[in-house]
Amino acid sequence: MMRPLKQPVSVLVVLHDGNGSILLLERADRAGFWQSVTGSVEPGESPAQTALREVAEETGIILPAAALDDWQHSTVYEIYPHWRHRYPPGVTENTEHTFSARIDRHTAVHLSEHTAYCWLDTAAAAEKVFSPSNREAILKLAGRSKAV
Repeated sequence: MMRPLKQPVSVLVVLHDGNGSILLLERADRAGFWQSVTGSVEPGESPAQTALREVAEETGIILPAAALDDWQHSTVYEIYPHWRHRYPPGVTENTEHTFSARIDRHTAVHLSEHTAYCWLDTAAAAEKVFSPSNREAILKLAGRSKAV
């Protein structure tokens, strides 16, 4: 069965414990590629709805909508050439909306789309992620009021 093509609009959700630790996930399709929760907006969804759905799908964690911090920030970036086949022909850029949520570090994580997860301090997490926008969001998290 062929997957439907993705819309070039996605979310990035940085999950953290409020004490400087960030939850990272290792991609199943790219060993060594670590990231926060990400995912494409599906037809009829808002970015916030996508963020809640992706957290649930990728970690098994059901967040209440009130736990989601919408940064009201988006980043436009070039889609890596090896992933462009997932999008309509000619699409080369994606708009990523940034969110975060504080979760208890002892919350059970149930992976479905990733091979591993880890908790790292902010500096180590920023160093480990492959995505520049993910790195930037992790580093900015410490300055956000809901992060404390």
